[in-house]
Amino acid sequence: MASPITNAGRVLVVDDHRTMQMIIAKQLRQIGFHDVDTVGDPVPAFTLLRHRRYAVILSDWNMEPMDGLAFLRAVRSDPAHARTPFIMITAEARPDNVIAAKRLGVDGYLVKPFDAGRLQSLLTSVQADALAQRKG
Repeated sequence: MASPITNAGRVLVVDDHRTMQMIIAKQLRQIGFHDVDTVGDPVPAFTLLRHRRYAVILSDWNMEPMDGLAFLRAVRSDPAHARTPFIMITAEARPDNVIAAKRLGVDGYLVKPFDAGRLQSLLTSVQADALAQRKG
Protein backbone atom coordinates (compact mmCIF):
# COMPACT_ATOMS: atom_id res chain seq x y z
CA MET A 1 0.00 0.00 0.00
CA ALA A 2 1.28 3.44 -0.84
CA SER A 3 0.00 6.72 0.44
CA PRO A 4 0.46 10.25 -0.87
CA ILE A 5 1.49 11.24 2.64
CA THR A 6 4.09 8.48 3.12
CA ASN A 7 7.05 10.82 3.48
CA ALA A 8 5.13 13.68 5.06
CA GLY A 9 7.08 13.52 8.30
CA ARG A 10 6.97 12.20 11.80
CA VAL A 11 3.82 10.78 13.41
CA LEU A 12 2.99 10.95 17.12
CA VAL A 13 0.86 8.16 18.61
CA VAL A 14 -0.54 8.76 22.11
CA ASP A 15 -2.27 5.76 23.68
CA ASP A 16 -2.19 4.43 27.24
CA HIS A 17 -2.14 0.81 26.09
CA ARG A 18 1.28 -0.34 24.93
CA THR A 19 -0.31 -3.01 22.73
CA MET A 20 -2.34 -0.37 20.85
CA GLN A 21 0.77 1.77 20.43
CA MET A 22 2.54 -1.19 18.82
CA ILE A 23 -0.45 -2.08 16.61
CA ILE A 24 -0.85 1.48 15.37
CA ALA A 25 2.90 1.88 14.78
CA LYS A 26 2.94 -1.39 12.82
CA GLN A 27 -0.01 -0.28 10.70
CA LEU A 28 1.70 3.06 10.05
CA ARG A 29 4.83 1.21 8.89
CA GLN A 30 2.67 -0.97 6.62
CA ILE A 31 1.39 2.12 4.85
CA GLY A 32 4.80 3.74 4.59
CA PHE A 33 5.34 5.80 7.73
CA HIS A 34 8.64 4.94 9.37
CA ASP A 35 9.22 7.91 11.65
CA VAL A 36 6.77 7.18 14.48
CA ASP A 37 6.97 8.24 18.13
CA THR A 38 4.73 6.50 20.66
CA VAL A 39 3.92 7.58 24.21
CA GLY A 40 1.54 6.31 26.89
CA ASP A 41 -0.20 9.56 27.79
CA PRO A 42 -0.27 13.26 26.88
CA VAL A 43 2.21 14.34 29.57
CA PRO A 44 5.31 12.97 27.76
CA ALA A 45 3.68 13.91 24.45
CA PHE A 46 3.97 17.58 25.42
CA THR A 47 7.72 17.13 25.89
CA LEU A 48 8.00 15.68 22.40
CA LEU A 49 5.82 18.44 20.95
CA ARG A 50 8.15 21.08 22.42
CA HIS A 51 11.10 19.61 20.51
CA ARG A 52 9.65 18.11 17.35
CA ARG A 53 7.23 18.87 14.58
CA TYR A 54 4.71 16.22 13.58
CA ALA A 55 2.87 15.66 10.33
CA VAL A 56 -0.02 14.15 12.28
CA ILE A 57 -1.00 13.26 15.85
CA LEU A 58 -3.06 10.14 16.61
CA SER A 59 -4.49 10.09 20.13
CA ASP A 60 -6.65 7.70 22.10
CA TRP A 61 -9.72 9.25 23.71
CA ASN A 62 -9.76 7.42 27.06
CA MET A 63 -6.48 7.99 28.90
CA GLU A 64 -5.24 9.10 32.30
CA PRO A 65 -4.20 11.54 33.71
CA MET A 66 -5.52 13.55 30.74
CA ASP A 67 -8.04 12.27 28.23
CA GLY A 68 -7.73 12.72 24.48
CA LEU A 69 -10.22 15.56 24.37
CA ALA A 70 -8.23 17.60 26.92
CA PHE A 71 -5.06 16.76 24.99
CA LEU A 72 -6.68 17.95 21.74
CA ARG A 73 -7.74 21.19 23.46
CA ALA A 74 -4.17 21.76 24.68
CA VAL A 75 -2.64 21.01 21.27
CA ARG A 76 -5.06 23.38 19.54
CA SER A 77 -4.26 26.14 22.05
CA ASP A 78 -0.54 25.98 21.19
CA PRO A 79 0.18 28.15 18.12
CA ALA A 80 3.06 25.88 17.11
CA HIS A 81 0.72 22.88 16.79
CA ALA A 82 -2.70 24.44 16.34
CA ARG A 83 -2.85 23.31 12.69
CA THR A 84 -1.19 19.92 13.07
CA PRO A 85 -3.63 17.28 11.82
CA PHE A 86 -5.10 15.44 14.81
CA ILE A 87 -6.93 12.12 14.68
CA MET A 88 -8.87 10.86 17.67
CA ILE A 89 -8.97 7.09 18.24
CA THR A 90 -11.60 5.48 20.42
CA ALA A 91 -13.59 2.33 21.02
CA GLU A 92 -16.73 4.44 21.46
CA ALA A 93 -18.55 5.84 18.45
CA ARG A 94 -20.98 7.98 20.43
CA PRO A 95 -22.27 10.97 18.41
CA ASP A 96 -21.79 13.38 21.34
CA ASN A 97 -18.08 12.41 21.49
CA VAL A 98 -17.65 13.02 17.77
CA ILE A 99 -19.39 16.40 18.04
CA ALA A 100 -17.29 17.45 21.05
CA ALA A 101 -14.06 16.50 19.27
CA LYS A 102 -15.13 18.29 16.05
CA ARG A 103 -15.91 21.47 18.02
CA LEU A 104 -12.35 21.42 19.38
CA GLY A 105 -10.85 21.00 15.94
CA VAL A 106 -10.21 17.27 15.50
CA ASP A 107 -9.41 16.43 11.89
CA GLY A 108 -10.49 12.80 11.95
CA TYR A 109 -12.10 10.18 14.12
CA LEU A 110 -11.15 6.51 14.03
CA VAL A 111 -13.14 3.82 15.83
CA LYS A 112 -11.39 0.70 17.13
CA PRO A 113 -10.86 -1.86 15.81
CA PHE A 114 -9.50 -0.65 12.48
CA ASP A 115 -7.06 -1.96 9.92
CA ALA A 116 -4.19 -0.39 8.02
CA GLY A 117 -6.43 0.30 5.03
CA ARG A 118 -8.90 2.32 7.09
CA LEU A 119 -6.04 4.17 8.78
CA GLN A 120 -4.47 4.96 5.42
CA SER A 121 -7.75 6.19 4.00
CA LEU A 122 -8.33 8.53 6.94
CA LEU A 123 -4.74 9.82 6.92
CA THR A 124 -4.97 10.54 3.19
CA SER A 125 -8.23 12.42 3.68
CA VAL A 126 -6.93 14.40 6.65
CA GLN A 127 -3.72 15.32 4.83
CA ALA A 128 -5.65 16.41 1.73
CA ASP A 129 -7.86 18.63 3.88
CA ALA A 130 -4.81 20.13 5.61
CA LEU A 131 -3.16 20.90 2.26
CA ALA A 132 -6.35 22.49 0.94
CA GLN A 133 -6.59 24.72 4.03
CA ARG A 134 -2.98 25.87 3.60
CA LYS A 135 -3.60 26.77 -0.05
CA GLY A 136 -6.96 28.42 0.61
